[in-house]
Amino acid sequence: MRREWEPEELIAAWTLLDGDWELVGNKTGATRLGFGLMLKFFEQEGRFPRHAGEVPKAAVDYVAGQVKVDPALFAEYRWSGSTIEYHRAQVRKALGFRESTRADEDVLAEWLADKICPMVFTDEGLRAALLSRCRTLKIEPPGRVERIVGAGRARFEREFCLHVLNGLSADSARSLWELATGEDGFLLELKSDPGRLGLETLLEEIVKLRRAKALGLAADLFGGYSDRLVASWRARAMASHPSDFAVNQSPVRLTLAAALAWSRTTEITDALVDLFIGLVSKINTRAERKVEKAIEAEAKKVHRKTEKLLSIAEASLRAPEGTVRQVVFPAVPGGEATLQALVTEAKADASAYKARVRTVLTSSYTSYYRRMLPKLLAAIEFKCNNTAYRPVMDAVDLLQRYADIPNTTRHYDASENVPIQGVVPDGWLEAVVDDNGVIERASYELCVIVSLKDALRRREIYVAGARRWRNPEEDLPTDFEDNRDVHYENLRQPLDASVFIATLKEAMRASMAACGQAVTRNKSGGTKVKTHRGEPRWHIPDLGKLVVPENLRALHTEIAARWGIIDLLDFLKESDFVTDFTDAFTTVATREATPRDVIRKRLLLVLYALGTNVGIKRVADGGRHGETEAALRATRHLFVNRDNLRAAIATLVNATLRMRDPLWWGNGTACASDSKKFGSWSSNLMTEYHARYGTGVRTGSWDLVLAA
Repeated sequence: MRREWEPEELIAAWTLLDGDWELVGNKTGATRLGFGLMLKFFEQEGRFPRHAGEVPKAAVDYVAGQVKVDPALFAEYRWSGSTIEYHRAQVRKALGFRESTRADEDVLAEWLADKICPMVFTDEGLRAALLSRCRTLKIEPPGRVERIVGAGRARFEREFCLHVLNGLSADSARSLWELATGEDGFLLELKSDPGRLGLETLLEEIVKLRRAKALGLAADLFGGYSDRLVASWRARAMASHPSDFAVNQSPVRLTLAAALAWSRTTEITDALVDLFIGLVSKINTRAERKVEKAIEAEAKKVHRKTEKLLSIAEASLRAPEGTVRQVVFPAVPGGEATLQALVTEAKADASAYKARVRTVLTSSYTSYYRRMLPKLLAAIEFKCNNTAYRPVMDAVDLLQRYADIPNTTRHYDASENVPIQGVVPDGWLEAVVDDNGVIERASYELCVIVSLKDALRRREIYVAGARRWRNPEEDLPTDFEDNRDVHYENLRQPLDASVFIATLKEAMRASMAACGQAVTRNKSGGTKVKTHRGEPRWHIPDLGKLVVPENLRALHTEIAARWGIIDLLDFLKESDFVTDFTDAFTTVATREATPRDVIRKRLLLVLYALGTNVGIKRVADGGRHGETEAALRATRHLFVNRDNLRAAIATLVNATLRMRDPLWWGNGTACASDSKKFGSWSSNLMTEYHARYGTGVRTGSWDLVLAA
């Protein structure tokens, strides 16, 4: 039970009503106060308090005032013996509850296994669900709650493993058993994340995906179970070494391996799509930069062009019979060189620029990136439910049919139906189709992969076997219809759509009313309604630089006076001393032989190098820590991955929230900050791709806390 209560909440929850006074009336002193508190506690929690410390002090004081007993006497209330047993029987009878039996425990364990364990994975969550169920059934919670929770979880785990085993073929089970041993190295490879963005990384991921699919796991192996359940087993397998797999019984070992392989197959597919999109964007960006640099080198802007053109025109009119070398060249300062510069500048217009970009793109694609296409099309199955994107799908099918035809065949067969509209942009038509209607393969392939990239990002085309890039219609949890009430409760939203809409409308009306009042009273910070082109528009004034509050300035001064300038690496180290977040980093190797203290030191250096964008080499070369670049890179390869990083961030953030004093910070669980995006190398842990800003790191004060 929560410890802090507002006066209004105490009145609503802890006030003794008419029927309560009949039960309290014949008691005195500590017995009177203890009974009243137990009665109201049971009404709210559906169980009795286990000791006096579970009852909030504010509630003790409030109920003591009602029953006219000194609150200090509550310490004299006895929590064992016949008196408290009699009090409990009175409360149960008054509220319509009964004591639980062994048969109730078995029924509750079965209910947990069937209804709750597939969705709730923590002991706290299962315990809360069990207590809620007891309250619904009007049963006093059993004293052995932990045993019932453990029995329910064990029963569900057996049923879940049996379901998975029944969905495995003999070959798949054998392959998963070999995977769990880690002997062929595929377990390490399966756990690893993709490397830096590049063609070689994409080809490596294609090979990894092919090996994962060779395990022969059915797409519906975990059908009927929630994604969160599979994710929990996957996380357990990701943190397991071959020795950890071996200590489990065969059903659990195979289920762990299946959850890992099945989940990683979808994640590798997602990573392949990400690499494909990033690679296509990278090809285009590099081509544009290359052309821009070439144009900058070629085109030196000619000043006073109008004056020079006037001189040429006057000289030509004066001597129309003369030659260009005799008449035009002398009329321009610099002569032939100046005219050549004018011609070069004229060539650098928009159309010429686009044509050169097309040429560089095609050249780069045909000479290097083209070899990814057959392997990518063989590894990934693209699908589409939108008829408007049928031309792109037909174009992909055409590319698949020509995947095995040598690139020396430069054109498509005249009998082929090659989609043009919706695939080839207008600016590329002249590069794809010649005057005779012949279609050039390389240029057309480039148009297809660009159109495919755009369609994927719009979710108009999806990828079979993926998760993030799957069919948008499958985004709802698989058990949504069966457990709609649970999912809506997790979202904190009502099941009735009309209630949701009415609540939203009410909140919007209240916000608009408050905004209107603020504008009317001139308390909106300068925000007002203005007219733009005959229509009303909100006008928000620019905010100038705010004055630093005196308290914040004094706080900065005091911190600097006490500790001076503290290095970010020291903050990182102290954070780990307090929270042990580096324990979340487990190796993907088959064993861990290096002492943990050495690993912790290397992890802190690696995280500092990656999080600050300094780089591992500079950290290795610039410190007196005694660690080599090779050791740091090995640590980064074996320990730093997406799952470990997320677990470490969760540990750090949760510890931060626990340490917050609610009197200072309130009860919030999030923090927002302004941010800025800057370029970074692609292996940085915080690097992300944005359609508007490109690849880089978005950073702010809270992001720096997460990075640390």
